[in-house]
Amino acid sequence: MNLLDRYLIRAVLGGAFVVMAVLITLGALFLFSNQQDDIGVGSFSALDAFWFVLLNIPQQVYELLPIGVLIGSLIGLGSLARGSELTVMRAAGLSVWRVAGSVAMAGTLLIVIAVLCGEFLAPPLQAMAKQQKLLSKFSTITFAGRAGPWVRDGDRLINVSQQSGTGEFAGMLIFELGKDHQLRSVSSASTAKVRPNGGWLLSNYESTRFGGEVIESEKQASHEFHSAIGGDFLALTVSQPRQLQTHVLWGLIRHLRENSLDSSEQEFAFWSRIARTSAILFAALLAVPFVFGNLRAAGAGARTLLGVLIGVAFFFIQRMLESGAVVFDVSPIVLAWFPTTLLAAASLILIARTR
Repeated sequence: MNLLDRYLIRAVLGGAFVVMAVLITLGALFLFSNQQDDIGVGSFSALDAFWFVLLNIPQQVYELLPIGVLIGSLIGLGSLARGSELTVMRAAGLSVWRVAGSVAMAGTLLIVIAVLCGEFLAPPLQAMAKQQKLLSKFSTITFAGRAGPWVRDGDRLINVSQQSGTGEFAGMLIFELGKDHQLRSVSSASTAKVRPNGGWLLSNYESTRFGGEVIESEKQASHEFHSAIGGDFLALTVSQPRQLQTHVLWGLIRHLRENSLDSSEQEFAFWSRIARTSAILFAALLAVPFVFGNLRAAGAGARTLLGVLIGVAFFFIQRMLESGAVVFDVSPIVLAWFPTTLLAAASLILIARTR
């Protein structure tokens, strides 16, 4: 790595950090405004809402990095183009691919930051934020180790396992107590799915009821369960597949496959995390052909607008395909990699055509 490499890397990183600071600030304000309805519920205060937003910042960094890197690279390299510094580099014998190589180094460093945030910082901090919010708002919910949250609904204690899909959980335990706090029944299910009427559909349901000297047990392939605790409430206590760490997703996929359960949503989330992280590199490279082309003399506003348009299109395509992974019978790997492949192809083809 020579002096020019370090100079180009600083330009890309500088632009990306400035843009990310703006995006994170806007995202934090938006998230804080969404907490206003919860302030005052239980002991949840404005300070708790601020702390909740602060703990969610690493997750926002991970999700916004592809867009931030694209806009930041356009601004950083664009400032060099407006000052004719890139022209001087080309005149000194630096090829477009050589410049792209330096930009790729900056993109690799940003991928490392994304991995640190997405795999090590964001998941535990986001889980902590959810738990603290729920503990402040509700007094009937507790967390015990890795077994999932415990919720009290009258005389029943309900424990749910990891959320395995939209409105579906990987298991449920139900303990029913009598008025004298004696255990009346224990029920379990391998999966629990939220019904449109607000109830639950439990599969592989087993129940044991204690009545003095008599113990009754029953098994059902499916069972309707009604509770005041709905799926929307319990969904707050566990992470959705796209928010899980990569190795956790891989373990969940293996578990679902071993039990002959549908794992398409988890597979999409797994490959989407890898593809979205890889997209950071190609987002940085996409700025290279534009700063050498028609936008060489354009202002920062024009380049920012271009970056926003491309970034928003990438974001919406990814979210649209996320729904398609469940609705349509298409390979999750193909759907997850499609936006990144499209971005990579556009970057490399445009760089190859740049003169």
